Amino acid sequence: MDKNLLLRLFGGALYGLLVIMCTTPLGAEWINSVSPGLVKQQNLFYGLMTFFLFVGAGECIRIMKFDPKSWEKWVVFPLIILVFYYFSKRFFQHGFYFNFNLSEILALSLIVIAVITLFKFPKELYFDNGKLIFTVIYTALPFSFALGLPKFSMVEETFTLEVFFLFVLIWSSDSFAFFTGKFFGKHKMAPKISPKKTWEGFAGGVFFTLIIGYIIEMKFPDLRGNFIIVGFLVSVFAPFGDLVESQLKRNFGVKDSGNIIPGHGGILDRLDSFIICAPVVYLYFILEKLF
Repeated sequence: MDKNLLLRLFGGALYGLLVIMCTTPLGAEWINSVSPGLVKQQNLFYGLMTFFLFVGAGECIRIMKFDPKSWEKWVVFPLIILVFYYFSKRFFQHGFYFNFNLSEILALSLIVIAVITLFKFPKELYFDNGKLIFTVIYTALPFSFALGLPKFSMVEETFTLEVFFLFVLIWSSDSFAFFTGKFFGKHKMAPKISPKKTWEGFAGGVFFTLIIGYIIEMKFPDLRGNFIIVGFLVSVFAPFGDLVESQLKRNFGVKDSGNIIPGHGGILDRLDSFIICAPVVYLYFILEKLF
């Protein structure tokens, strides 16, 4: 078997296992079976999001090639910590589940503005102050909103599976879009940004992800929102998330965001879809609750 294929399989399995252990109750159950009461599932999930955030931010800094002498480069992580701390307080105080405040509306709007700037006004990101703002928005806000997707109870030791199934839907969208595009793809979706993406692959990803969303909704009706709708949102925004990161790397002449996952590249390469889908699904959960 090809050595690179083995490396990809190993890296993918390791990444998948980490996600499963930190986004489902299995992680805490396994650890606590060895040392009872050592960890709670919400802490594992919080640790995973924190890890993804800081590694992803480091990769974004390298991609955007800050001037080593600029003060902006040294302000990135303090600002990220400040933003993530604000959302972390809400996570541990269950504050995500009770209201939709002005700061969240502003944060979601900033993500939209950052993406528009990347595609329409890329020259703004060649200045270190633009790089600073984009890095904080592109990394800190999505992983902060991801904290608001699951619910957990300190009393009943429960942790809901919304984030796990979000990953399942993203993996489904990516996989089915790839295979559908490989066998049937003829019309390029964004040839200058991502030459391998086709509209046929996109359609295949939408179709099969909707089926997976339907199965999740039927089997797990107690999850927040309707997962058929979540499946549709993921099937649309997951490919867009990939295009966003591809455009970022293209603007700065970078092939991979990093090499932390053997055979798969960096954290941003693996989580480009999640970075866009997490705030979109969070917004859907909030709007569904309001209306």
